[in-house]
Amino acid sequence: MIIKILTLFPAMFEGFLNESIIKRAIDKGNCKIEVIDIRSYSTDKHHHVDDTPCGGGAGMVLAVDVVHRAIRENQTKNSHILLMSPQGKPYSQKEAYRLSEYEELILICGHYEGFDERIREYVDEEISIGDYVLTGGELPSMVVCDSVVRLLNQTIKEESHQNDSFSYGLLEYPQYTRPIVYNGEKVPEVLLNGNHKKIEEFRKKESLRRTLLRRPDLLEKYSLSIEEEKLLKEIQEELT
Repeated sequence: MIIKILTLFPAMFEGFLNESIIKRAIDKGNCKIEVIDIRSYSTDKHHHVDDTPCGGGAGMVLAVDVVHRAIRENQTKNSHILLMSPQGKPYSQKEAYRLSEYEELILICGHYEGFDERIREYVDEEISIGDYVLTGGELPSMVVCDSVVRLLNQTIKEESHQNDSFSYGLLEYPQYTRPIVYNGEKVPEVLLNGNHKKIEEFRKKESLRRTLLRRPDLLEKYSLSIEEEKLLKEIQEELT
């Protein structure tokens, strides 16, 4: 996969691209990530990329001609173009899986007061990572990039993301490691006895419990199996 990030602040991505799973994915050749400075597509001598809003108002607006030029000179026939915007489609794990199927993504980071409305004519979709406003699209683009890259083949073990929270509709079960006992708190015995059937049942039940207590809205949309219905009933009885 190729990911191109159009931004006014390319230095923000230096640490992001040189640490952890993202760096490993790049080194393995699973993906290529290019950070492109939108300012380099400005044509005036001062490299302006914005202007005051038509009709008046506070702040500065990202100019359509500069952004369109940056898109046009970097897109290919395989490009799927995303605009990071608080007005966009809510982002989710399901969306991450969908985006991971594209050969090439172009992520556009908005900034300042906003962007010229006509920029929307040149993108395929808008993505929002939450109902709040940030100073720019750099952090959202990192979120999208990270969530997509980790799903690419051989970046991490497939089983590692298959059990992630939201991957199959529920929150992930609790995880433990050594030391077995810490400050009087012990790892649940069922995880230590080697009975894989019991371990699977424990994890399924705890996944349901955690979802019920923390995100009951997810259960309303989740189709329970007969076994899960039984486990959920047990949990509800334990909580009463």
